Amino acid sequence: MTLISARPSIHVCLSTNPQLLPPPWPNRLGRPNRRCLPNRRGVPNPAQGHDSALGDEQGSALLLTIFYGFLSLVLIFLVVAATSLYLERKRLFTLADGAALVGAESYDLDDVELTPKGYRPKLTSVKIASAVADYVTATQGDRFTDLKIEEALTNDSASATVSLSAYWRPPFVSLLVPDGIRIDVTASARSVFS
Repeated sequence: MTLISARPSIHVCLSTNPQLLPPPWPNRLGRPNRRCLPNRRGVPNPAQGHDSALGDEQGSALLLTIFYGFLSLVLIFLVVAATSLYLERKRLFTLADGAALVGAESYDLDDVELTPKGYRPKLTSVKIASAVADYVTATQGDRFTDLKIEEALTNDSASATVSLSAYWRPPFVSLLVPDGIRIDVTASARSVFS
C-alpha cells in the first residue's frame, strides 16, 4: 500500500486492496477521512468525497462563470462605445480642421494688405462662413448625424476659427451608455505669405 500525505489532515489512498487500507484518520474538522473509506463493493474510491471546510461547493463554478461572462460583456460594450466616441470626435475634428483651412484661404487678392510684417490677407467673417458652409456640404458633412456649424468667423482678421458639432450615437444601446451625446470641436487656421 502506498499512502501519500500532502498535509497532515489530507490523505490519498492509492491501494485497491481493502485489507491494506489505513484507518479513516480524522481530517482537520474531526470527521473521518472519506477518501480512504471503501465504497459499497469494498473498493476504495479516492474521488468519493473531499475534505472541505466550506462544505458542498457543487454549482458555484457555474455561478462564477455566468457572473464573469456578464462582466466581460459589459466591459466589451463600454470599450466599444468609448472607441466609437473617440473615432467620431477625431473624424469631426478632421472635418473642422479642413473647414478652418478653407476659411483661412477665403480671401481675394484685393484683400491682401501690406503690413510692417509683410503682406497679410484681411479675412472677413462673411467670406469665412460662406467658404466653410460650401466645404462642409461638399465633403463628408452628410456622414454625421445632425451636423451643425456653430461658428465660422475671424477674431483678428488674420485667422479663421471654425466650431462644428454633431450628435454621436453608441453602436450598442444599453443601460450603461447614454443614447447619444453632442460632440463639439473647434479648429483654427491662419493664412500667411512667406
